Amino acid sequence: MALKYNLAKVYALSDNDPEFVNEILNLFVTEVPEDLMQIGEGIKNKDHKHTYAFAHKLKPTLDLLGLNVAFEEILQIEAWTKAEGKKKEIIETYKSVKTQVKDAIKELRKDFDL
Repeated sequence: MALKYNLAKVYALSDNDPEFVNEILNLFVTEVPEDLMQIGEGIKNKDHKHTYAFAHKLKPTLDLLGLNVAFEEILQIEAWTKAEGKKKEIIETYKSVKTQVKDAIKELRKDFDL
């Protein structure tokens, strides 16, 4: 039962094609953790451009999977990169996004045998 994600947009995009949905979910489970790690590295190294690139890449995926709070927080990370803020200003937001994605992946793996 989907508690951490919402696949309504995925199903709408796929015309309810289960193979397409599975492909999207597999990509989410395999690629998003790497993108999150890159965001974390960018924050750690105060590399705002690197952080922005991966946050921007991740943004539509979070929206597609119905991770609304994480989506709003990734927008905050993007704004932080543009303002070239201090690491301490964004670290908790990053941790929150990371936790939400981790929880969604765990639930997706269980729900879809990924």
